[in-house]
Amino acid sequence: MNILILCLLMAVIGAAQSNDLISPTPSSVSNVVPSPPPAFTAHDRFRWIVLTTVGPKNLAAGVVVAGINTWRDQPEDYTTHWDGFAHRYVNRLAAGGTSHVFEAGFGSLWGEDPRYFRAAGQPLRTRLDHVVKMAFVTHNRNGDPQLAYARFIAVPSAILVSNTWQPDSQTTTGRVSVQIGLAFMSRIIGNAFTEFTPDLRQRFKHDRSPGGN
Repeated sequence: MNILILCLLMAVIGAAQSNDLISPTPSSVSNVVPSPPPAFTAHDRFRWIVLTTVGPKNLAAGVVVAGINTWRDQPEDYTTHWDGFAHRYVNRLAAGGTSHVFEAGFGSLWGEDPRYFRAAGQPLRTRLDHVVKMAFVTHNRNGDPQLAYARFIAVPSAILVSNTWQPDSQTTTGRVSVQIGLAFMSRIIGNAFTEFTPDLRQRFKHDRSPGGN
């Protein structure tokens, strides 16, 4: 897991240094994703908090993350059975909700738009790259891509807050680092859910239609 965190950090730092995230190539974010609407109101932010906390993509990502933690038996205070999975899932949901509130709040100060915009119609490789990049990238109020500064602040802040109601074993520096890595992995899973679920639904409708194969 520490290797995963290191790889994520190296990818972000390397991409930022080469301007791959902030100034994308023709096949990446800026030309794949239509510019988001210029107005992202307070109502939009509240709706985003609700949907990213209890919406289907976050609930699905929570199953994966809670499953990984149950398999790893982290924290050890819970069991590796269904009741332990339930504790980990609820804790992850609460921490995620706190993180989303922080991200929306901090982002409002400098106009970040945290919504995910699909790269539908692009090659699969481009879409997969987009799914990963947008875990670390957002848009400013002009619709231009930029590093998700509010997210980088919100994720560790929310983890530190959530650790106040979790077992003491979670408060060590190593455990916090793992939680940060899992939080960004959860964001990637949620992005993939948003990116590809409409395609799966369309394919399912086609297969169920009278003329489908």
